[in-house]
This record gives sequence, C-alpha cells and structure tokens, in this order.
Amino acid sequence: MTVPPVQVQPRVVMVDGGVPMSGLLAEAEHPRAVVVALHGGATTSAYFDCPAHPRLSLVQSGPRWGFTILALDRPGFGASGLYSEEFDTVPRRIELTYQAIDKILGERDRGAGLFVLAHSNGSELALRMAGHERGADLLGIEISGTGLRQQDAAAAVLAGASRERVPTGLRELLWEPAHLYPEGMANAVRIKNGPISPGYESNLVSNWRTDLPELAAQVRVPLRYSLAEHERVWRTDAEAVAEVASLFTAAPRVHTYRQAGAGHNTSLGHSAAAYHMNTLAFAEECAIAAHTTDLTMEAS
Repeated sequence: MTVPPVQVQPRVVMVDGGVPMSGLLAEAEHPRAVVVALHGGATTSAYFDCPAHPRLSLVQSGPRWGFTILALDRPGFGASGLYSEEFDTVPRRIELTYQAIDKILGERDRGAGLFVLAHSNGSELALRMAGHERGADLLGIEISGTGLRQQDAAAAVLAGASRERVPTGLRELLWEPAHLYPEGMANAVRIKNGPISPGYESNLVSNWRTDLPELAAQVRVPLRYSLAEHERVWRTDAEAVAEVASLFTAAPRVHTYRQAGAGHNTSLGHSAAAYHMNTLAFAEECAIAAHTTDLTMEAS
C-alpha cells in the first residue's frame, strides 16, 4: 500500500510591519504538539526536509507520527536574508521569531503546545526562546550538534574561521565520515548564493563558550542534549557531556542521548529517521507531562 506524500507548505509571513520570515510547514491532522525546528549555520529550513530522501525528512515524517512540523528559517536566513540588520539585537531576534511562529501557525491546532528542536548554531536561538517570557510555556527542548568544549582537531581548524573565511578542513568536520550521508547531501542543503550567514552569527559562535552556561541556567522546561556517535566538532566523552548537562540547573528533567551511526548533521544522514523518532518520543513524553500537570492543577 502506497503512503501518500505529506503536504509540505513553504510559508512566508511579514512580521513587525514588513520583515519577511519563512519556513516549511507540514501539518498533522490532530497533532500531539507542534515541533519548531531550527537549523544550524550555512543552511535553511531545507535542512529538515532532507532533499530527495522523504523517509529521512523530519517535515515529511513528523506528521505521520502525529506532530505538526514547522521548520523555521532562523532570523537572517531564508526570506529574511536581505534584512539581516533587523536582527542585530538579541531581544529583537527572539521577539520576531515568536511573531513568525504565531503568524505561520495562525489558528491551527497546536496540540499540547510547542516543542523546539534545534541543531548546532540553532541551539542558541532555542535556549534564548526558553529564556523569553514565553519560554515557560514550551513543552521541552532538544539541542544537538553543539557543546561547551571542542575536540582538539576541531579547535585547530576553527581557530581562524570568520564570516569571510571558511577554514580548510571545515567540510571534513561537518560532513565526514562521508558514508554516513546520502550522496550529494552537503551540496543539496547548503546556501549557495549570497552570504551564508547574517552578521550576528560570528558573535554567536565566538561568544558561545560564555553564553551557553548563562542561557542554560534560564531553561525551565525539560531538555534533551544529543550528540552524534561520529561528532567531530564537539567533545563527546562522558565528562564533557555531563558538564553540558549540569549547566541546566533549573530544568525539571535533563536527558542526554547519543545517536548511533550519525555524523554532525544528525537530520541528514542515513540514521536521520532513527534520530527523529527518538526526538519525537521525547517530545511525546513532554506532551504527556504537560497534560498530566494540567490535570493535576484542575483537580487541586
């Protein structure tokens, strides 16, 4: 029996009176929740659609598992790429992100609420969303492809990186071992024309070591921290993973997860479906916990 394809809707909305923001929306008929997916650097929401490989695509598989998926182009990416100066301040980036989510979803059913899944540089936006006044209403957060301490080889490669200079060896860090990914995947999702990132992104990267502890302490919802088995940028040893997990002092639950058979780009490899199923299982747990809390409050 052939399963009909999921309808993926490219969306562009105007926020704050004229700034365009975009993304990909795929709706479940009766969603358990809405997953807002935030891509990393040098790509767009296409990261979560795994071009030419629908089984590995979060936006195409999520609705079949009962979740509406909104893969959002982060501020300064996608339709907002020509408006990057609009996002130079952190409060504005967060506010316009929430505005974009609300406008794209409109009156659609959100199920139990919003769950945020973020990869690499997108993790910064996810944690800042959690620290916003609306952050307590999130069901939970998944961050992946990030960390506090880089592997020695990665640190040497990235030491001279800048917005204008892509260091030799970066591709190997992000896309090796090559056999973990479908052929041509890196070229299929990378930004090819114009700047690959907005101006604020360089500060995001350079300040991450000091920003992460501060942002983590503001998270008050369940969180899962995931790394790939073959991650080459961030340290994956037990001590380094535990150090990151320990930063989330206010989160009611913190889980760590290691995705077998994956490289840095966990949503684009042959193991992407496994990663997405595991992540949505965590989102389901968060939805159940929120529902149980609501029932407890109603009964008290």
